Amino acid sequence: MTDMINKRLLIKHLLAHNDENSFYDKKRKIDIGQKEGKAKFLKHICALSNSNPKNNSYIVIGVEDEDNTIVGVDFFDDSKIQNLINAYLTHPPIVQYENIPFPHLPDDKVVGLVTIRPTGKLTSLRKNIWKYYGGSVFFRDGSISMPKVFESDIVDVNSKIVEAIEKNAQNNIEHTLDGVMDFMKKRKDYNAQYKVFKEYFVVCWAGQKKIIKKETFYSRVDIELINEQVRLFFSALDEVSITITDDTFEIIEYVNLGFQKNHKYYPLEETVINFQDNASYTIETKLLFEPPQFNKKTLYHMYNSNNALLEKLKKGVTLTENETVDLNNLPSTYLICYLNDFENAIDKLQEAKPFLKTQNNGVYLLYKEAMRILRKVKYN
Repeated sequence: MTDMINKRLLIKHLLAHNDENSFYDKKRKIDIGQKEGKAKFLKHICALSNSNPKNNSYIVIGVEDEDNTIVGVDFFDDSKIQNLINAYLTHPPIVQYENIPFPHLPDDKVVGLVTIRPTGKLTSLRKNIWKYYGGSVFFRDGSISMPKVFESDIVDVNSKIVEAIEKNAQNNIEHTLDGVMDFMKKRKDYNAQYKVFKEYFVVCWAGQKKIIKKETFYSRVDIELINEQVRLFFSALDEVSITITDDTFEIIEYVNLGFQKNHKYYPLEETVINFQDNASYTIETKLLFEPPQFNKKTLYHMYNSNNALLEKLKKGVTLTENETVDLNNLPSTYLICYLNDFENAIDKLQEAKPFLKTQNNGVYLLYKEAMRILRKVKYN
């Protein structure tokens, strides 16, 4: 498989087919953390898969519906999205979620690209979710709630168009060189470098280097596979250790958790990108996280003061200086409480979201970070 698709180019070609066709859909954002968002996402996957038995279909995320403006979404690193699809759909398609950087977007934004591979079989909802019933079959122009024999009726109308679009989005040396230059320029403050694997794959990466007890860590790490214009890894906050061999690029991500002055780094996840001789690559992730256990009495105290703080936010009370400091710890404190069996801590954290969003002291970024860690941990 030497023909690599330049995903940024692919997105531009898809958006040029102005109306959403039956082979692609565009979304401002998706939210698979909530029941409703999850259900709608599964419905879109199901409909696109059924309407395209012989070709890939796509969802582009981070685009304004009216005028196709590319606004971007947060980097989303969920290696378990396939598990969700397998759990809810019969004849589940293989689905890939990738983060595609665009030069005009801010550092922390990308366009999400969901690729749905054809199965040639009818996909239906395996069980009830939100207001959709198990057994429902969705197509691009509506739904059919009674499964019956459709297999022979699915018409292949898109494969020629999609084939042409994919062909026009093939990568070449010029795109690759442009991509490297873009990256080096944009990331010059973060020790940007490139490495070629297997004489074929060009990986650019950057990060702020720091040495702690003779070990090297990086923060603000950004890793891109230039051949495909895919961002493989991005972290605004965490410490990351990086190991590079001739065939692999390995990242171990650490998260900083604790109370007040008593913080510690815990390994969260290991990601290994393997480059093969046949011009293909795989990405494997392994969760390493062991939730830190704390004294229950301390936790009750922290939990209750968090709740009191949340009530003040809801009532619009002006916070004292000390309370503002405590507010910064609120996301990670709720997260630690949840990891120590305070089941309701996550509901509380989600309740706080709209109030944290209006603060201008970076606490909303900490909220997003806590939810990201939670998403990784919850699946396991």
